[in-house]
Amino acid sequence: MVDWVSLSVPFAYLGILVGSLATFSSLYRKRKTAKSLSLEPWFPTHLQRDIYLSLLHLEPEPGKDKPPTVPDGVLKAALLQRATEDIKRILEVRNAKQALNNLLQRGSVGDDLWQRFQRAEKEVEVELRDVVDEANALQANWGQTIFQSANEMHHNATLRAKLSEIQAKGKRDRERWDQEKAAIQTSFMKELNEDEQESVKPASVLGADKIGSDEDAVLVEGGGPAASGASTGSKGAGKKRKGKK
Repeated sequence: MVDWVSLSVPFAYLGILVGSLATFSSLYRKRKTAKSLSLEPWFPTHLQRDIYLSLLHLEPEPGKDKPPTVPDGVLKAALLQRATEDIKRILEVRNAKQALNNLLQRGSVGDDLWQRFQRAEKEVEVELRDVVDEANALQANWGQTIFQSANEMHHNATLRAKLSEIQAKGKRDRERWDQEKAAIQTSFMKELNEDEQESVKPASVLGADKIGSDEDAVLVEGGGPAASGASTGSKGAGKKRKGKK
């Protein structure tokens, strides 16, 4: 006779174990999803997308049944701006993925940052498909070339920004050089004036010495005290010699 009680115990244990694992997995996924949604987004608000959707879904004005008609050219321009912003985000994701992956392997960043990046990557993929669908809806087969045009626009905008930065830097360097040049000129003129003042002082001293020497020469030539004393002495000596004779 089969003992069903003893056989039901392992099955009951397996059932409880599988149920516990399923409950834990469900709760863990819900918690992980809620945590990922609470994380700060990688990119800021997509303003170009919001503008395009606002133009596409305009509400009717008060007192009118139909909303105003937006020209196709305006919608195409708005969608092209949206695609240009998507190009920027694609380049940012590509440039950051390898570096972020290396940092994650080294343990330099946490899982929260990696989850934010993965969510941003998925959002970019969904955005690209949406832009292609919108482009094909506005114009047949435009979705195949819209990102090429957007890439050219992004490249031109980058070049203009770099050119403006170079011009601004050149202007700042020019102003700084003018200031340094003026300071150097002021310092040079100050040193030149000091040298001129120092050269005037020895000339005045030499002039005074020359005047003193000229006066001494005049006194000697004109028979000054020294000359008169010498002549008197010579006369006295002559008289003494005559007396002796």
